[in-house]
Amino acid sequence: MARRCDICGRGVATGNAVSHSNRKTRRTWVPNLQRVRAVVNGSVQRLQVCTRCLRSGRVQRA
Repeated sequence: MARRCDICGRGVATGNAVSHSNRKTRRTWVPNLQRVRAVVNGSVQRLQVCTRCLRSGRVQRA
């Protein structure tokens, strides 16, 4: 199961975690995905949708 939004395509972002002493270690930012029943082309499907798409109204919930 991919960590990717089915609507906007938002996925995992990577970068550095920087400590107070300026040491760097790799870290990831994972999108807040919710499993939602949504109407797609007149039928109900289960989608993984990020909360930004849910809040902005890009998804019509079933």
